[in-house]
Amino acid sequence: MAESRLPGVSLTERTLADMQREVDAYITQFKEGYFSPLALLARLAEEAGELAREVNHLYGEKPKKQDEAEGSVELELGDILFILICFANSLGIDLTDAFRRVMDKFNTRDANRWTRVDAETR
Repeated sequence: MAESRLPGVSLTERTLADMQREVDAYITQFKEGYFSPLALLARLAEEAGELAREVNHLYGEKPKKQDEAEGSVELELGDILFILICFANSLGIDLTDAFRRVMDKFNTRDANRWTRVDAETR
């Protein structure tokens, strides 16, 4: 498993609940409200494609064209997070609980799946 990229990175503290409330406040100010689940899934696929394009330009074999605007992996990930939060909100899903349940699954089902890093190397 790859070494963590988080040491030394300053992470801003915000809960998923905070983010879900902020997105809800933004979306509910408009009459249109949340898109349908199918439309949100399509938006998620679009954003994943935009992220794939940026990653391919930065780390793959396909350089950007000279006249192509600079993009950002960070902003594309932010777009995906926004759409995921919209999706969860539209379906009444608590993402904090969903994440806890997924981590429980990984910590039990996959507890011995990967080679652990020795405590001495950390």
